[in-house]
Amino acid sequence: MAGELTPEEEAEYKSAFSAVDTNGSGTINAQELGAALKAMGKNLSEAQLQNLISQVDSDGDGEISFEEFMAAVKKTRAGREDLQVAFRAFDQDGDGHITVDELKQAMAGLGQPLPQEELDAMIREADVDQDGRVNYEEFARMLTQK
Repeated sequence: MAGELTPEEEAEYKSAFSAVDTNGSGTINAQELGAALKAMGKNLSEAQLQNLISQVDSDGDGEISFEEFMAAVKKTRAGREDLQVAFRAFDQDGDGHITVDELKQAMAGLGQPLPQEELDAMIREADVDQDGRVNYEEFARMLTQK
């Protein structure tokens, strides 16, 4: 099932959660989250930290419990899996890349045929490495940045 974790994966997430929960309270607060992100080279303002917490904090107590953390992990994993399914639908020959022709066929199959210029522009916009086709990372970046 999408977003489901093995017991080993859940144990890894529990370990990561515990590493961020430096005071051992069973929850992650803004200070702990900020310190963990800073250690990874991300310097967020207090407002940004509170915004991050509020996106995961389903009970509104201002902190992230392990249950809230795991719900966010599963939601993120399910979203990633949905992206992979969509990519495979566009990558019709399964070579790990979407070409203009594959995009054209997929859009027509969805009942959304597009003019060649628009198809070319879509590939150019997503094609970071400029090889004329879109790999999974480029596809995911394009769909998640908007």
